[in-house]
Amino acid sequence: MAPRTDFPPVRACLFDMDGLLLDTEDLYTLCVNLVLEKYGRPKLPWTIKAKLQGRPGPDATRIFHDWAQLPISLEQYAKEFYALQAQHFPGTQPLPGIEKLLSDLARTRYWEVKKEDVVKDNVEAIVDKENKNPDADVKATVAATAVVLDKLPSRVHIALATSSHETNFRLKTSHLEELFSVFEGHRRVLGDDRRIPPGRGKPLPDIYLLALKTVNDSLPAGEAPIKPEECLVFEDSVPGVEAGRRAGMRVIWCPHPMLKNVYLGREAEVLAGLTGQAGNVDLHDLGEPDDGWADYYPTLIDFPYAKYGIEVPLFEVESEPAMQMGAQLDDGEVLQVVEGAATAA
Repeated sequence: MAPRTDFPPVRACLFDMDGLLLDTEDLYTLCVNLVLEKYGRPKLPWTIKAKLQGRPGPDATRIFHDWAQLPISLEQYAKEFYALQAQHFPGTQPLPGIEKLLSDLARTRYWEVKKEDVVKDNVEAIVDKENKNPDADVKATVAATAVVLDKLPSRVHIALATSSHETNFRLKTSHLEELFSVFEGHRRVLGDDRRIPPGRGKPLPDIYLLALKTVNDSLPAGEAPIKPEECLVFEDSVPGVEAGRRAGMRVIWCPHPMLKNVYLGREAEVLAGLTGQAGNVDLHDLGEPDDGWADYYPTLIDFPYAKYGIEVPLFEVESEPAMQMGAQLDDGEVLQVVEGAATAA
């Protein structure tokens, strides 16, 4: 089929975390293999690991345990596995390109600031004109304001949608507060979020639809709700790609090189969400090969913003007074943009 090319500009980017933002996949493999070695079992192959990625912890553990056939209970395995995670996860680091990508997207807040300035300046001009001449026709000024606003690029809102539960999330990110401060507290959806019904984790779409809802529920007054087709999901896992496609969103697939090898020759199926990760459930929500809704990238270094209608302002805008002012977050923190990265103060 001919790929779709008439997409609207992306207004929201929704991010997975493990293996996409952070280098946790090899650490997960290390922890699993240490348990397997202890009980004389073979190392975890990527053909099995591929089925575990992106899924909620309990689902991944069940799939793993069915394959591993360890001589211990699920509970004992989980206890040993999480003890190893506590040793290794505090050393996680962002993957290449992630710090710049998040900083660039956070800086698109400048377009929101500029629109506020345009409205403020023109409201003042209208009031001044009416004060000087109560019979003045201000329609032309209003129309001119609308034209200017329409020509300005849009801010790109960002949210986190990770299958990691709260405890694991803290374990992996507590030393990376500056990096994760770009995700406002109310725009972080974790795997144990009670708003996600039991059994509805990735590859089902609920987590991404909820992430979009958190964005829409906190948009500035007057900004139109963001539609699923205006969202760009960033994923490394195959179940995660399927979740994004089922949500009706565009998807970026940036997998671990070993995962890419597992699906060599089947990339079009992965991008369409057609690898059967969720079984025969709501198949009408999935895409078709080469339909233009998803793209593969081996790395997120030098991400091609223009392809997705995203315009990132120059770094120099950070020094403008309006950008230096704090934006109050729902959780009471103040978000300040300093030296290209958002930090919570």
